[in-house]
Amino acid sequence: MPKTIITCAITGAIHTPTMSDALPVNSDMIAEQAIAAARAGAAILHLHARHPETGAPSIDPAHFMEFLPRIRAETDAIVNISTGGSLTATIDERLAPAYAASPEMCSMNMGSLNFAIHPLADRMSDYKHDWEEVYIRGSENNIFRNTFGDIAQVAAKLAPHDVKFEHECYDVGHLYNLKFCLDRGMFKAPIFLQFVMGILGGIAAEVDNLVFMKRTADRLFGNSYQWSVIGAGAQQMKMAALAAQMGGHCRVGLEDSIFIERGVPATSNAQQVEKIVRILREQGNEPATPDEARDMLGLKGADKVAF
Repeated sequence: MPKTIITCAITGAIHTPTMSDALPVNSDMIAEQAIAAARAGAAILHLHARHPETGAPSIDPAHFMEFLPRIRAETDAIVNISTGGSLTATIDERLAPAYAASPEMCSMNMGSLNFAIHPLADRMSDYKHDWEEVYIRGSENNIFRNTFGDIAQVAAKLAPHDVKFEHECYDVGHLYNLKFCLDRGMFKAPIFLQFVMGILGGIAAEVDNLVFMKRTADRLFGNSYQWSVIGAGAQQMKMAALAAQMGGHCRVGLEDSIFIERGVPATSNAQQVEKIVRILREQGNEPATPDEARDMLGLKGADKVAF
């Protein structure tokens, strides 16, 4: 049976410091938790940055460079940098960290959506930072913009860096968007799909939906793709385990869920990685090493990054 690639999304841009004491909110915490997650079995580290003083999401390349060299020095994990870390920034601003770091992988959002987290605000009252409540409630009126023009710009501007994209698909229509772009030469097969399930504004994290997404991808891309699943929130481990049973890969991490089981906060990213490693092995799946993942995805190699 092919091995399963585990991605760990370390901090993201959804959860805020008040939601979890375990959430990495500065460069030292991001580096420490990323290294621990890699040692626990994550082959890919999906990375966002945070403002060191406030813990707010940041797309400043300088903030990324505070932790990227340390992660590379202490692990052989694949680094995957987000290109979607802001709802309001321009494409050039969103791409600035990838320009600076030239990583092996970057995320690529395959369509616009009403990416919303505002219901979370009703669960909290005392915030650690003034920006948090405004940020969370403001998502009710935001559109996470990823037009065909935006996608074409990202593809063209990162082409010289030989980056492999993690194509994040929040609904079935995003698969058709990707097929359109692939047919026009924006990307080269084999591609790497990430089914993002359970985000308000996208497809729900349900078994029938996962089967539908997989069957649609089979029709559109044949054998020229690898795929993985994000199950947001309470569905994280269930969807990860199911994806591996279906021959795919999986993602865990505090970006996607701040819990280790229902009602129990996670203490770290590594704790989630350790749990999915145990689940995978108990059901007959073996986690892939970083080098095995590089071979499976056709990556350029860690010696060709710029950090």
